[in-house]
Amino acid sequence: MSDTSDTPEPPQRAWRNFYGRRHGKTLRSNQRDHLDTDLAALSPGPVEWDENPERTPLDLATRFPGREVWLEIGFGGGEHMVHQAATHPQVALIGCEPFINGVAMLLGKLRAAGVDNVAVHPGDVRDLFDVLPTASIARAFLLYPDPWPKKRHHRRRFVTPEHLAPLARVMRPGAILRVATDIPDYVRQTLVEVPRAGFEWLAETPADWRAPWDDWISTRYEQKALREGRPPHYLTFRRV
Repeated sequence: MSDTSDTPEPPQRAWRNFYGRRHGKTLRSNQRDHLDTDLAALSPGPVEWDENPERTPLDLATRFPGREVWLEIGFGGGEHMVHQAATHPQVALIGCEPFINGVAMLLGKLRAAGVDNVAVHPGDVRDLFDVLPTASIARAFLLYPDPWPKKRHHRRRFVTPEHLAPLARVMRPGAILRVATDIPDYVRQTLVEVPRAGFEWLAETPADWRAPWDDWISTRYEQKALREGRPPHYLTFRRV
């Protein structure tokens, strides 16, 4: 009988609360076709627990040979992600979005744009963080995240240690984190929590957070915020 006492136990699946929607209105037939036809080929690799129970790190060098990797957390309808992919064809982008209607919208935009430097994880970004290699991400985007406006729900926001600690682990030194929001209290929490996680805020003048980035494209959500009189804030951080 062999001694297996030194055999490491496989990682235990993390139990995580999920807040928010995974499904919205009924998908159109062409959107269902995009999901059935395109989504599997866009996978960054085995992320879900049932396909990667050992939580083996993704092989990004093989998946995206010769390219640095950027990450968009919660890409919504995909406008910004497609724009970045087309503007920066030399990089690879991984987009993470649990709302399946948004994923379907992105897939339609990818078909129309003809970009091929994108991967998609249609699920919780925390599961993706589990399998991203340490210091593998060169740039990350957190654009108009769910504000969870009630004070008792602020712990659900992305800018909390539960999310920021693994984000900091996967970002390489000098990597850039961009955060856009129109919610003043979200700005305050971001400026408190993100530096605590190992980032420095790069603003030197008010223009540095009032003006969008040079390669920015205004999203539908931003246009709604502007119509309703909520000015956006564009916050840039660097991993230290």
